Amino acid sequence: MNATPVRETDVLVLGGGAAGLSLAHRLAGTGRVGVLVVEPPDGPSRPPVRTWCFWDDGTCGLDGVVSASWPRLRVHGGDGVAHTVDPSPLRYRMLRSTRFEEYVHARLTQRPGCGVLRATAGAVRDTPGGAEADCTAPDGSPLTVRARVVFDSRPLTALPPARTRLLQHFRGWFVRTARPRFDPAVADLMDFRVPQPAHGLAFGYVLPLAPDHALVEYTEFSRTPLTTPAYEKALDRYCHDVLGLGAFAVETAEQGVVPMTDARFPVRVGPAVYRIGTAGGATRPSTGYTFAAAQRQSLAVAASLAAGRPRVPAPHGRRALAMDAVMLRALDTGRIDGPAFFTGLFAHTPAERLLRFLDGGTTLREEWSIGLRGPVGPMLRTALELPFLPRRSHPAPRSGDRLP
Repeated sequence: MNATPVRETDVLVLGGGAAGLSLAHRLAGTGRVGVLVVEPPDGPSRPPVRTWCFWDDGTCGLDGVVSASWPRLRVHGGDGVAHTVDPSPLRYRMLRSTRFEEYVHARLTQRPGCGVLRATAGAVRDTPGGAEADCTAPDGSPLTVRARVVFDSRPLTALPPARTRLLQHFRGWFVRTARPRFDPAVADLMDFRVPQPAHGLAFGYVLPLAPDHALVEYTEFSRTPLTTPAYEKALDRYCHDVLGLGAFAVETAEQGVVPMTDARFPVRVGPAVYRIGTAGGATRPSTGYTFAAAQRQSLAVAASLAAGRPRVPAPHGRRALAMDAVMLRALDTGRIDGPAFFTGLFAHTPAERLLRFLDGGTTLREEWSIGLRGPVGPMLRTALELPFLPRRSHPAPRSGDRLP
């Protein structure tokens, strides 16, 4: 019997999504370590094209692959009142997964000891001085990859136990209108002029790419995803009745779901094995955003590996996660009005401070000032209740990851 071939590398990254590619990109930039990214081969196992969004002050180093950006943000309350804010020096930015993948792949091929392996990754085992992963090539042949450190970004099959679990689920259309209907300088983050579910909230989301071209999404924070026909109906109503787009054509569509949960995601799962991305808790529970946290974590990991001291910081601070746990529970129980809560945040908080708050970058004093403008009673009641609630297991969402 032939022995299974073995390939060795310094750092092995499993999964070529936002978190895996971001880490590989930062590691390759150090020039200190070799990195191999294992991605599924072409076919049904590869994820569809996705849109990733984040805000930053222009220092992320990814301007060459940003598809669009917006200097102003807008939220529409359920009463129709619009709140437009300028979060300068921050801007809202959008990447398409195909463009980011091409960029990182090209960077890896230019660096000695770096590359991409198209294969299906299986079990990961600890070994003396590192870890190894079983892989299967597209032709079915086995391959073992050994590394000093392994970073696993593959989706979990089950979520860790949680007191609250909502889902952020959505369907979006890239639309082309017959006449100019959009302002390319303003992104609509939340438009609550849509019917609200029994638990959680629903909103429209509009990213203009040109006066006659935009990504229009219908999104819910609720317990269960909708069927595709239900999303289509909601989108059609939103485009016609709320936005008044008139005649338009749908060019492409995207659909996904991401967990919003107060579960505790372990980052280190073996002596030399770490989880990153949504699987490692990088998704912010209160917003569903992941990309910015993946960038911060990737930069820290790359710096530590270049210095010879592997360190993977938690993607979010304890204080931010504690606040998110309270908000999720209060939203799920109906103690707070979700549309009123988020509209109030944008109406009464300086925009730059609010985005730092949503990224977990505010001081305790700033957080107090933001919190005191919200529904203090329901939030306090929920905070007192949380320590006594049991944590229960939940299946991982199955209709695809959204990593905004």
